[in-house]
Amino acid sequence: MSTENFVHLHVHTEYSMLDGAARVGELMTEVAAQGMPAIAMTDHGNVFGAFEFYKAAKSVGVKPIIGIEAYVAPESRFDKKRVQWAAGGEDDVSGGGAYTHMTILAENNEGLANLFRLSSLASLEGFYYKPRMDRELLAKYSKGLIATTGCPGGEIQTRLRMGSYKEAIKAASDYRDIFGAENFYLEIMDHGIDIETRVKQDLLKLGKELGLPLLATNDLHYTKQSDAGAHEALLCVQSGSTLADPKRFKFDNDSFYVKTAAQMRELFKDIPESCDNTLLIAERCNITLREGENLLPQFEVPAGETEDTWLKKEAERGLKERLGARLTPAHEDRLKYELGVMAAQGSGAIVNVSSGAGVVAAPGLPHYTAAKHGVLGLTKCAAQEFAAKGVRVNAILPGTTRTPMIEGFINGDPKIEKMVSRGIGRGYLGEPSEIAEAAVWLCSDRASFVCGESLLVDGATVCR
Repeated sequence: MSTENFVHLHVHTEYSMLDGAARVGELMTEVAAQGMPAIAMTDHGNVFGAFEFYKAAKSVGVKPIIGIEAYVAPESRFDKKRVQWAAGGEDDVSGGGAYTHMTILAENNEGLANLFRLSSLASLEGFYYKPRMDRELLAKYSKGLIATTGCPGGEIQTRLRMGSYKEAIKAASDYRDIFGAENFYLEIMDHGIDIETRVKQDLLKLGKELGLPLLATNDLHYTKQSDAGAHEALLCVQSGSTLADPKRFKFDNDSFYVKTAAQMRELFKDIPESCDNTLLIAERCNITLREGENLLPQFEVPAGETEDTWLKKEAERGLKERLGARLTPAHEDRLKYELGVMAAQGSGAIVNVSSGAGVVAAPGLPHYTAAKHGVLGLTKCAAQEFAAKGVRVNAILPGTTRTPMIEGFINGDPKIEKMVSRGIGRGYLGEPSEIAEAAVWLCSDRASFVCGESLLVDGATVCR
């Protein structure tokens, strides 16, 4: 790897919602054209684009480095409040006191797993305007990670701008202890803007005192310099303003693009090691994502059981729970027959049950909507993984149907039934037999080439 090269390690793709304008495919084309050996993805508060980014980089011979620009709570992630370190304004905590920034990169697969954990827990436990981590989480899941002080909104830079050098030293020491001296870098940028230049000398001084290495980045938000205008428009969407508004949120110039190695080396010619370190980190970072494998959960069967015997017992138990007193020998015989056929021929058909909420939102029911969307995702994954084994997996999405629950709600009142049926295209409730017929068809040989499909059976309620 040439020491004259450079690797961009602070990159916002289109997955930095309404902030990053670098489309993954175009980004990789540009990086490959410039001959750069690697590139990182460090989107704001999420790793949603990791798999797409990984595949796109591999396809053009560029090493993918998966990371995140994390939001870090100024105190505990559980404290849902704004914290002011000074008098507020530009020099204070980002988000009006809600968070600071930190760049984190996965060095290996253990680090990648920890990065995913941090991202998830930041949303589940620390969400306050943004998904936030804290020192406790960072310490718990620091293995396999390389961290930096981040952009000018990072804690160290913020305290330096405030003139709080002792507090900056303390914070940098804390993070050095959390990640390890060899895994924590002082990130420096140069876009020719005041918020960066004001702290540069203090950062260099702090680095010497604590023995921390420097890392040059460009905080890129779009691929080419000519994309700056489109990025401005994107920021207007984010802030609810227009290009005509002189007070709108905007970047100070058009230098947040994929600069060449020569451009970056020129910017930091007085501290070349900060560019060299991008190459060293790129060499250290090696992660793999699994493709083309059966990634469905593997469940162990109880001792003394095989998969076939346990399937039989669970199917029998489920049949009894579902039918109760209505269970007859005919039902049991049918179950034995179907299990025998599937076991003998190594094939079969599975029909999952979702609902219209699997393709459209059900207002006021986010948990229900998410669960029904999840059923469809499971159906698609299982269909692709088991199709070659002769097992077809599909889903039906029933609309409002005359079930005991619905009948109990209507309670024989025609007015209530009319109200319940109002959103159904054909104007009346579905019958259980109509849902059953759709399921039977999906299980039959007449649907032999239907696999991974989600079939709406709702009387023209959704009409996707």
